[in-house]
Amino acid sequence: MSLILKLIAGILGGILVGFYFPMGLVELLYTAKVIIGQLISFTIPLIILFFIASGIAGLPQGSGHLLSKTVGFAYGSTIIAGTLAVILVNAFIPFFDGAVGYEVAATVEVQSYIDLEIPPLMGVMTALASAFIFGVGISQLNLSTLKGVVDQGRDVIDALLAKVIIPALPIYIAGVFAEMAVAGTVADTLSTFGVVLVAAIVMHWLWLSVLYVGSGMLLKRSPITLIKNMLPAYFTAIGTMSSAATIPVSLRASKANGVKDEVANFSVPLCATIHLSGSTITIVTCAMAVMLLSPSMEVPSLVQMLPFIFMLGVVMIAAPGAPGGAVMSALGLLTTMLGFNEAAVALMIALYLAQDSFGTACNVTGDGVIALWVNRFSQRA
Repeated sequence: MSLILKLIAGILGGILVGFYFPMGLVELLYTAKVIIGQLISFTIPLIILFFIASGIAGLPQGSGHLLSKTVGFAYGSTIIAGTLAVILVNAFIPFFDGAVGYEVAATVEVQSYIDLEIPPLMGVMTALASAFIFGVGISQLNLSTLKGVVDQGRDVIDALLAKVIIPALPIYIAGVFAEMAVAGTVADTLSTFGVVLVAAIVMHWLWLSVLYVGSGMLLKRSPITLIKNMLPAYFTAIGTMSSAATIPVSLRASKANGVKDEVANFSVPLCATIHLSGSTITIVTCAMAVMLLSPSMEVPSLVQMLPFIFMLGVVMIAAPGAPGGAVMSALGLLTTMLGFNEAAVALMIALYLAQDSFGTACNVTGDGVIALWVNRFSQRA
């Protein structure tokens, strides 16, 4: 939760600097934003490469019937959640006609003191293809040495995220909002912030209601009882902002819902890595909101968003357990598939991190439904 407070402090600090401080300080803050932005761009392909390769290579062996069902249900849940989010956002877009864009006016020139470029080692799609090739190869050929390499690469990038990039995000956001304050667009941006965040959280609850009411009816179980048993996991995830850290509570909650120990012990930890329906809802909602606010970007239709959602369901495997990991993993798709520029990326990060705890809670609570269905269709159930 301290990350959220730091994020808010970064937004407020950036606004104050932009409005009341000399241009020299604004440009200093803008320089820090440029450097951090270059580091983020450099890291995105490495996140995808090492985290997806490590995740695929580490999938449990000898449990094919549980693995295929868990992966299938988790991916299907993520895709349906993202699709419904697009439909709902498009339904409410007419209420936001005439929204003022956040983009900095061309007449405002904020210069960086350092002209720094850190080109990524590879493109996003190259990293994704390489991750699948090496991940599947390591798993099928049982290459323990190469698995150690990708695992250690994942640990290095995870440490970079946890120790450098995530703590630096408030400064990055402050630079963006200082620039917007100078341009005079910050008020309109903030007025939309609250609406988007509330919309994302409401969609989380709607999605969980669909999952539990539908599953309760089909499995002939009480939806209220199922949700009640999962509430400890929901509130734990709000506090930890990490699906991985909530696994012990999620396991106990799933077993309380009647999931067999064998199934729960396998599916719940796996879903903590591959099932991020709540994060997908948030990313889709916030991305469309950012595009709505941008005069140079057109809000896509459902058909145009489907390829992004399908790829997002795959890239979410790369989301590390640290707060903000999901949006960091998705940045590559946002830039390559939706055309996000640096200002749009910064606004996206701010929007996502502001509700990260609720997205994580939706992920974790949804894991309980996946476990119920895997338990129902398991050959060993």
